[in-house]
Amino acid sequence: MKLLLTSGGVTNDSIRNALVDLLGKPIAESTALFIPTAQWGQPQCSPESVWMSVADHWQGEGGLTGMGWKSVGVLELTALPSIGEDRWVPWVRDADVLLVDGGEAVYLATWMRESGLADLLPSLGDTVWVGVSAGSMVMTPRIGDEFVDWKPGEGDETLGVVDFSIFPHLDYPGWSGNTMDRARDWATRIPGTAYAIDDQTAISVVDGTAGVISEGHWQLFRDGVASEPTPAGG
Repeated sequence: MKLLLTSGGVTNDSIRNALVDLLGKPIAESTALFIPTAQWGQPQCSPESVWMSVADHWQGEGGLTGMGWKSVGVLELTALPSIGEDRWVPWVRDADVLLVDGGEAVYLATWMRESGLADLLPSLGDTVWVGVSAGSMVMTPRIGDEFVDWKPGEGDETLGVVDFSIFPHLDYPGWSGNTMDRARDWATRIPGTAYAIDDQTAISVVDGTAGVISEGHWQLFRDGVASEPTPAGG
């Protein structure tokens, strides 16, 4: 599986071009499944916010379903155990891309395991995973206690598909919990490699190799120590 791990979605031309490269064909020729499941575990989300994401009715950049796909379907992970793998596994295998919305990453990881999707991932070699916020963080080993909004205090572990962690929405306007100072503090409790990324930044992962795509700003940490600062567009 090829990964495009974003903070805010496909928000600029650089991220969009990276997505097309991962797909190996135009968006208009690609089929997509949209996964809204993470929203149900996030207290700030609601049926209205789920609909807005499915219908691509959010204001501004970063929408996923309205990008001009050949087709888009909705895959709700909480429903999959009740219908059987013979129905849903072919849907996943036939999709070119899985568009995985934000919300609560631990909740999403739980339902990826419960549904069987987590076990299927290693066999999806040509499929592209596009994550937004929690939809990206779910692929990491840990998200940090400050991002756990479902069952706080019971652990921050996620799937560990990649070997780095992500602090999303860096310096998002009006979000006092997502400043660079908060990211530095978060990183001191995250072992190994971690990235703080803003909504104009994404991380692509192909064959285990990660690369940063950005028209904004981001910061790399190793065992809590920041690398050289990265300027906007770096």
